[in-house]
This record gives sequence, structure tokens and C-alpha cells, in this order.
Amino acid sequence: MEHRPSDLTRQRILEAGFAEIHRQGYQSASIANILGATGLTKGALYHHFPSKKDLGLAVVVEIIATGLEERLVQPVRSAAQPARALLALIDAKQSLDEEQVRLGCPLNNLMQEMSPVDEDFRLRLNRILSRWQDAFEDALRRAQEAGEVRPDLNCHAAALFIVSAWEGCVGVAKNMQSVETYRACLSQLRAYVAGLLAPPR
Repeated sequence: MEHRPSDLTRQRILEAGFAEIHRQGYQSASIANILGATGLTKGALYHHFPSKKDLGLAVVVEIIATGLEERLVQPVRSAAQPARALLALIDAKQSLDEEQVRLGCPLNNLMQEMSPVDEDFRLRLNRILSRWQDAFEDALRRAQEAGEVRPDLNCHAAALFIVSAWEGCVGVAKNMQSVETYRACLSQLRAYVAGLLAPPR
């Protein structure tokens, strides 16, 4: 599919906006820095995003939500063995590098910064979190029906805990600026998920 120049310009602004917000936070993000990264004029930016808030909300919906959907939601939704797929996801995330730990999770960062002060941000961020939790809950329910996880498991509570612990691992590691802390925390989350598996028949 061929993209129009206007679509490509909008995407450049979105990506530059995401990078700036991830580095600086939304409230400290600089329109001048975004323009510098794209080489565009203010007129071009405001043509696509009439305000900084419009850009910020688009970053949440089109960059952060889409990325999480691709990386964490779809792999478990489409998995034939969902509990094993969940473990594989955790294993794949052990390789967070120093830069990722330094900046933290963009979703978590914005939840901490913006949810208490802006309802529009809070609602959109909550939709992402809910979709993530729902995907993990659905994966655990399907695994339970297939005999892959324990029959007594409260799938809703377990999914909530897994998502909360996952974000907590990144948040604590960011505060401590420690890749080792992140890996140690995530290994405990993996042990929890592995403990949900039903014993072999």
C-alpha cells in the first residue's frame, strides 16, 4: 500500500513525539525538539495535530497501544498453548537493555505522570491496560479449559497480578537504574506463571 506524503509526515511527527515524550515525559516534552527531529515547521505539525495534547493522545493510541498489541496481546491471543506462550513472552523480555531500563516503560511512565491530572489520558491509558489484562485473562482461561493450568486458578486475579507485576518490574528497575534488578524481578514473575501450570497427567 502506497502512503501519501501527508501520511508519512504525520507518521514522522508521531514517532518523533513518542521519542520526545519517552525521554522527557509528556509535560516536559518540547515541541521545538520534535520539530528539530523531523525538520518540519510548526505549521506542518499543527496541521496534523492542532495541539500538544492532540499529539500526546495520538502517541498513546497509535504508537503505545499498537506496539503493546503487537508485542504482548496478539502472541497470546493466537497461541495454541496460551500458558506456554505467556512464559515465552516473559522469557523474550529478559533482554531489556540499559537504555530501556533508563527510560522505563512508556505506558507506565504516562500512567504515573498523566492519569492523576488528565482524564483523557487516563481513559486511553486504562484502555491499553485493560486490553493487556483481558488478553492474559483470556489466555489463562483457554489454558485452564485445555488442562494446561490449575483448575482452581482465578484467571481474572492472576492476569491482573501478572500485568501489575510486569509493569512493577520495569518501574522499580528504572528507579534503581539496574538491568540486574529488572531481570531478577522478571525471573520471579516467570516462576509465578510457571507455578500456575497444571502438573503433568
